Amino acid sequence: MRKHFIGIVLILWVGAIFGMAQPTQLQLTSQVNNGAALQDSSAEMPGKYNLASKPGELLRHPPAIENVSDKPNTVEVSLVAEPDRLSLLPGKLTDVYAYNGMVPGPTLEVTEGDKVTIRFKNNLPEETTVHWHGIKLPFAADGSPLHAVAPGEEYVYEYTILPGSAGTYWYHPHPHHRTAWQVGMGLYGAMIVHPKEDPLPNSISSKLILLSDNRFTEEGELDFPDPGTRQARMDEMNGREGDVLFVNDQIMPTIDIRKGETQRWRIINASGARIYRLALEGHTFWHIGSDGGLFEKPVEKQEIILSNGERAEILVQGTGQKDAEYVFQTLPYDRYMPHTRPKDWSETKDVLRVSYSKEKTTKLAQIPKTLRFVPPIDTVEATGTQTMLLSQGLINSKKMDLDRVDVTVPYGATEIWEVENLVGMDHPFHLHGFQFQLISRNGQPVTFRRWEDTINLPKREKARFIVHYDTYPGKWMYHCHILDHEDDGMMGILEVLQPNQQSTKMETQ
Repeated sequence: MRKHFIGIVLILWVGAIFGMAQPTQLQLTSQVNNGAALQDSSAEMPGKYNLASKPGELLRHPPAIENVSDKPNTVEVSLVAEPDRLSLLPGKLTDVYAYNGMVPGPTLEVTEGDKVTIRFKNNLPEETTVHWHGIKLPFAADGSPLHAVAPGEEYVYEYTILPGSAGTYWYHPHPHHRTAWQVGMGLYGAMIVHPKEDPLPNSISSKLILLSDNRFTEEGELDFPDPGTRQARMDEMNGREGDVLFVNDQIMPTIDIRKGETQRWRIINASGARIYRLALEGHTFWHIGSDGGLFEKPVEKQEIILSNGERAEILVQGTGQKDAEYVFQTLPYDRYMPHTRPKDWSETKDVLRVSYSKEKTTKLAQIPKTLRFVPPIDTVEATGTQTMLLSQGLINSKKMDLDRVDVTVPYGATEIWEVENLVGMDHPFHLHGFQFQLISRNGQPVTFRRWEDTINLPKREKARFIVHYDTYPGKWMYHCHILDHEDDGMMGILEVLQPNQQSTKMETQ
């Protein structure tokens, strides 16, 4: 028998839940910002957020979280996590967990140099955290399970957006053993860091594409299997996938584009387990950025693979036919062990529709040949090597223990991490607190420099990356980003020590 979340206070759906209608252009939370604001696909459809739409309706973005500060370079916002009852599917209401009354949560937009303060309140019936995925920040602001926020309690996250941080990020809960559940219940949202000066032309509009998936009962409630059932065992192995794909809060929305127009798509994989192999019918696109922001140079692609937690920035150009429609799809990708593959794993799934308008053709934007300089981390500077062996539910044959430090390094050191996947399914690997540069895969050098915080390790493959511990000391998680695997203990702790500091917890090698 299927089980869904019960015991939540029911709240009737009324327009007053969200106050004003969503603006057609999201306002930035920072006082200074030269990046392009997110643009809804049509100024004629402001709409309400989490009022379930029918397939084909124009893409809308999660509203921007309100900045209550009037000081320059200062962002102060409030974020509340609490049970709610929202319309995720047409004609149905669903018990969820929500940030500020919406799924996904509101978008936090900031600019390099901003001082950010998030006043968080936990109104959930369980402890939680808010992890700012990919952001370089102090240990106490990371939102790891080491800083759990109890029900009814408040926590203030404070950090400064460091230079060179411009890019696409996201936030989500990170409580011990409960991350998959809470994200599946609806707790996730986008964060965008703008540069002081954007190298891309202002004529290029931006779209936010926050990808997630979920499962529902016939009554429209979120479907989590009973412990011990076959589906529960499959979710423990594969991670929980859903058969309903969402873009922001919509199913199969439409993006309008003019012939000749160039659009910047910021894509986030917020799914708990699904890996997306993304392609746009009849088009190539320019891949311009990943986890840590822009590349040095644009790369023309026909498809990209986006594992859990990863982000991508692409430029889509209107090279199709006027009045035509094309589908942005996720193509088959085999991340599974043979005996746990879902029946539909080999099917192409539609994500959103791109519709060419009848408006006058515009001239293609000139894309800079160089976007920025990505300084290399010299492998000669590496003073140590960390080996991470990924098996099913284990890293280096160990389960996560919050009272154990697995790796200790001095602040300012540079190390190479050798990560090997020993099993027959993919494991995306995420490091908190620091960004790194991939230097090889399966013994083959990687010469294309870019900043990452998450990389996918396909079945029985190896990767080496180099990282410089140059931002903040503290205890930082590393883990598989299939959330069910993380909750099962596929995680460890890296402690970066200040000079003359000793580890405060037991260390095992």
